[in-house]
Amino acid sequence: MGNVRIILVCPKTEGNVGAIARSMANFDLDELYLVDPCDIGDDAYRRAKHGSHILKDAVTVSSLKEATEGCFFIAGTSGIVTKGENNYVRVPISVSEFAERMNEYDEKIAILFGREDIGLLQDELAQCDILITIPASDTYPILNLSHAATIVMYELSQCVASHPTPADTEEKERIFSFFDELLDSIDYPEQRRGTTSVMFRRLIGRAVPTKWEYNTILGVFGDASKIIKKQK
Repeated sequence: MGNVRIILVCPKTEGNVGAIARSMANFDLDELYLVDPCDIGDDAYRRAKHGSHILKDAVTVSSLKEATEGCFFIAGTSGIVTKGENNYVRVPISVSEFAERMNEYDEKIAILFGREDIGLLQDELAQCDILITIPASDTYPILNLSHAATIVMYELSQCVASHPTPADTEEKERIFSFFDELLDSIDYPEQRRGTTSVMFRRLIGRAVPTKWEYNTILGVFGDASKIIKKQK
């Protein structure tokens, strides 16, 4: 669990922040980042209880980019999901499935939790490698922020890790860059590139490829792009 960073994006209620710090202590997590949060005062520390040291050491930043710096894998959370497969930004996997897959990695993993009222915005979700959700009632699927975070942490704590060698962050971003180059080589429609790039990022996120698999795919994309460009 030491490779997990909890990121709260624009939390509006300090009590929720404190409660999440308390849950982090329950599951031996200590890395908390706050993106443009509400004021953190006495109520947050009262709710944090024995997690007050986590709250005290929390890193406050002004952007999601700062919060995820140094993270290999970014998971977004949402109670609002898409039933169909066309809106790739909001097609999730369950939190239990996510927990099992994340045990493939020793690299730093960021888990994003959004605002209490509207969650994570579309552009924030688009930066995530995967979207996870907690299955709940169809009529009332949205959980309290601190409750949702606690469930995610619990699920992560229940999985025993096995560790094939993962790709590093540079390799992972290179595969997305090569994919975009391939789209450019085949003159893929500009208006569809953003959605297709997000779809591919999510596909790779769900698959959790090993280092060897990443490099094999990189080689295929790189060679394909070169051949196509030579033939033009």
